[in-house]
Amino acid sequence: MTSFKKSIESIMTGKTHPPFALNLLLTLLSKAYGAGVRLRRDGYASGFLKSRKLPCTVISIGNLTTGGTGKTPMTLYVAQRVRRMGYRVAVISRGYKGTAEKSGGIVSDGNAILMDPNTAGDEPFLLAASLKGTPVLVGHDRYQSGMHAINRFQTEVVILDDAYQHLALFRNLNLLLLDSTHPFGNGHLLPRGTLREPASALRFSDAVIMTRSPEPFCTPAEPWAMTRPVFCAIHKPFFSARFSAGEKLAFQTHEPFIDDEILMGKRYYAFSGIAKNDDFLISLQKMGADVRGFQGFSDHHFYSAEDIRSILNAAVKAGATTLATTEKDLARLHGRFQFPMECVVIGIRLSLDNTLTFDRFIQNRISLAP
Repeated sequence: MTSFKKSIESIMTGKTHPPFALNLLLTLLSKAYGAGVRLRRDGYASGFLKSRKLPCTVISIGNLTTGGTGKTPMTLYVAQRVRRMGYRVAVISRGYKGTAEKSGGIVSDGNAILMDPNTAGDEPFLLAASLKGTPVLVGHDRYQSGMHAINRFQTEVVILDDAYQHLALFRNLNLLLLDSTHPFGNGHLLPRGTLREPASALRFSDAVIMTRSPEPFCTPAEPWAMTRPVFCAIHKPFFSARFSAGEKLAFQTHEPFIDDEILMGKRYYAFSGIAKNDDFLISLQKMGADVRGFQGFSDHHFYSAEDIRSILNAAVKAGATTLATTEKDLARLHGRFQFPMECVVIGIRLSLDNTLTFDRFIQNRISLAP
């Protein structure tokens, strides 16, 4: 089953071309999926399907493809920028794979984290651990979550994480993220490709943010961006935490440390369960780490004791002295494991090409909101 899943993922990402029969089946399924997506968009555009409106400004952050465009770092970045403008901000996420997804609830009140990762979902928990002073809520019904935020925290600006396709809630600003290396995946809709919607759905955005842009920042906008403002963002990996052998893995305040001290004389075994595992491995190598082995899992993978044993055994066989993983993986490991060797955690800092212009754009949209 795992092998078949990896084969389909390889086809979806354009790494391999499927046999004729499988290609035909996936193409037909993609066409049916696309028809459903367009019908749904048209339903909301015509008013047949109704969008509910919150009595505050709503900013949506999303993408056209499945996973891996940097929505969580961007949500964190926007929340911090808007809060610095003086607004009371709350972040709302669906809470994918968390037990509170259906019932909804408060992950963080801005001061204390009130849910564990299993309840909140890994990404909302990561946001809650990273955003101080900003409430984070989860729930499939984002209107209900938004009203909860307004009533409980007097929220003035709601930021929706991964909501470009969540048309049931009106938004004042749609920020669309596109991976600069593969903006539209392999050009096919699910399940033949990774597109959630046709590329033409870009027209529903108010601004486009090209993530994983090269340095120096990207060249002027592509013709398909039309008149929309385009911002370029780079992802900068950094060592966000270090755990000694025997120390329980958990989000907490750590003393600042120097990257060179971590890299010096260490042999790494890396593991991750994110949308683009290869990107994490490449980032770690570019940071100068001596990586002796790597193990990748599916996105949102919830680690079992057996998984950890496999990772540790492979690390020992590879002659590694230190484990390395991502902040998103730490959210799923939080409070559950301790390793018999050192472990470092890699986070992502996001930087935009023109912060002042971006801030003015956001500020203007908030000011124009009724």
